[in-house]
Amino acid sequence: MIRKKVLVPERVRSTGKSFCFIPHRFLTDGFLQSLTRHELALYLFLVLASDKNGLSFYGDKSICSILGFREEDYLFARSCLIHKNLIGYDGTLYQVLSLPETPQ
Repeated sequence: MIRKKVLVPERVRSTGKSFCFIPHRFLTDGFLQSLTRHELALYLFLVLASDKNGLSFYGDKSICSILGFREEDYLFARSCLIHKNLIGYDGTLYQVLSLPETPQ
């Protein structure tokens, strides 16, 4: 078994006032591998931008600007994440959802 040790003790991360997370299943169950780079960038952005319930109010133009996306790439990535059951979107509000059983 590999023994773990902290490599840089003065730089151990902490949760601070805000915190986001991606479940380990995202990697081990194949969700990471199932996403394109645009889908992954948008998913990561929404995880980082969301509150404890996974909710975010960032607008389309802001997201495109921050991620450096063309509008059509952004719209396609958003559509794919909705289809893959990773996010919900009602026209103004995003919700990062709990992971489904398996990647789609």
